[in-house]
Amino acid sequence: MKEAIAEVGEILRQRAEQQYSEELAQIEKDDKKQRPPNWRMSPWAVSTYLLGGKLESGFEVTPKYIGNKRIIEIAIATLATDRALLLLGVPGTAKSWVSEHLAAAICGDSSMVVQGTAGTPEEAMRYGWNYARLLTEGPSVNALVPSPIMRAMKNGSIARVEELTRIPADVQDTLITILSEKTLPVSELNEQIQAVKGFNVIATANDRDRGVNELSSALRRRFNTVVLPVPSSLDEELDIVTRRVAALGKALELPGEAPALEQVRRIVVVFRELRNGITSDGKTKVKSPTGSMSTAEAISVVNSGIALAGHFGDGTLKAHDVAAGLTGAVVKDPVQDLIVWKEYLETVVKERDDWKDLYRACRDLS
Repeated sequence: MKEAIAEVGEILRQRAEQQYSEELAQIEKDDKKQRPPNWRMSPWAVSTYLLGGKLESGFEVTPKYIGNKRIIEIAIATLATDRALLLLGVPGTAKSWVSEHLAAAICGDSSMVVQGTAGTPEEAMRYGWNYARLLTEGPSVNALVPSPIMRAMKNGSIARVEELTRIPADVQDTLITILSEKTLPVSELNEQIQAVKGFNVIATANDRDRGVNELSSALRRRFNTVVLPVPSSLDEELDIVTRRVAALGKALELPGEAPALEQVRRIVVVFRELRNGITSDGKTKVKSPTGSMSTAEAISVVNSGIALAGHFGDGTLKAHDVAAGLTGAVVKDPVQDLIVWKEYLETVVKERDDWKDLYRACRDLS
């Protein structure tokens, strides 16, 4: 049976180093500053890649992260030392996004990932075995199945651990020896894997998951923690949503026009007001739903609306195209959140003259 390997352009979601290969190559070409061992580019160049800017050659680099510049600089500086990096924040603050782009810029490979869940086994952090070979050959190098972290240690690359606090505590603690000694013992072979220069770990953790599987103090000491905040202003969050919607729309080949800025602004305002518990003018307090109302969810609402408008409308994003996505994003708990949402519609949305269409569309669904 013939198997076709998809071309890069056909992949549903390209990795950061694939999607931004042109930018990475140009930055690397222009970068004349000192690079840490096995880094693809200097810390300054990594910062330019994430935050955007114009190179000496005149090439324009698009920003991947919009926010406090110093936070990104601290994260990059941490990875240039022997300390691992923990990106902490509420859902939707671009922790995974930043982690992926840091790995892509530093080592050109963001694929060495351990996805944390309640069922993540120790083998995902250390190594496993090819049991067919293990039975025939016994413990051997050929029977060993390296984890993403082991591969990163051998290559001198960045390993990523997503949602660290969702991993069981005993599995989390397998990182202690790796982070402190920079070695991974393989007791069955009476050997140990020693990390090559350039190896480091970026972990992400959700603020709201504290208490699910708290990090031990021994493990937490091995990390430098950087907190990624929610966007500080409406304009900043609007810029993030607009850029990501445009990029995802292009990647997914969504039909229809680019959404009007005012339509996107209304969605972002709704998310910010419900998240902050107060209207943007500071005059009216509102109840917050149980969900996080994250920027990532706002992006999803706009993209879903564009798909509806393109496939089942005239291609122009309207209130009734975003109403279902907006309601679904707010109402996670069908009892408590529905009360919060209806109250917000009646006391805030209904009173805004230029929001009447959004009020009617959401009220009909609720």
